[in-house]
Amino acid sequence: MRVLVTGASGFIGGALVPVLAARGHDVRPVARGELLPHGAEAVVHLANIAHTHATPEALGRVNVEGTRQLAERAASLGLRRFVYISSIKASGEETGARPFDAHETPAPQSDYGRSKLAAERTLEEVGRTRGLEVVVLRPPLVYGPRAKANFLLLLRAIAGGWPLPFASVRNARSSIYLGNLADAIARCLEAPRAAGRTYMVSDGAPRSTPQFCRDIGAALGRPARLLPFPAALLRRVPALAPLVLDLVLDDSALRGELAWRPPFSLEEGLRATAEWYRRG
Repeated sequence: MRVLVTGASGFIGGALVPVLAARGHDVRPVARGELLPHGAEAVVHLANIAHTHATPEALGRVNVEGTRQLAERAASLGLRRFVYISSIKASGEETGARPFDAHETPAPQSDYGRSKLAAERTLEEVGRTRGLEVVVLRPPLVYGPRAKANFLLLLRAIAGGWPLPFASVRNARSSIYLGNLADAIARCLEAPRAAGRTYMVSDGAPRSTPQFCRDIGAALGRPARLLPFPAALLRRVPALAPLVLDLVLDDSALRGELAWRPPFSLEEGLRATAEWYRRG
């Protein structure tokens, strides 16, 4: 299949392109704003603003309107499938009594999350009116080589032996290794049954924040230094609150409908991430 990939040089795109090529696809990177070439069959859209401090105007212009324009152009050229990498933040920031499974009523709490949900709904409309097969994936925290933002800060803190106030946290959070996400994207691209579906995707069983820190420490060969601190107080610190909340995904639809299984374990993913980090 001839596949166009926006954001091909980014964190996820850099892992996805070789996976698609290894599966026999003809992959063509597309820069943001570049016109789509003729002759392609599908597009994977990764080129959104990913950082949460962007203005609502910028998020709307790039994540929502830019996605709509790309989808309409893809439909006009006769592309069959459009795979959009959204975010669990389109569902919300915290799960309650049951995990997020794409059937909940979305309640995004940030401008970024609202922009991703708006992009999803725009794609639903284009798919319905223009005959484009839209597939949406909502991943949680993605970790792996070249990771940035909060995960990189956590990696640095554990590698540096910094004390972290998470020993008393009792929560559950889903995550996904970059290589597993790339494999899931490829499956959504190829599977006929995926058309029109929104899927959650994760490594599997969630981890508590202190356990995830210990797992990272084990991969780095540097035990995480965890200190007790009241979780209720950590919730009041914007930079730390997400690491205290529960955020669990139920990806059984993806696994059941598309027969998908993550090819890498969490330990393998963290080991590869640690090796990248040590290389500097």
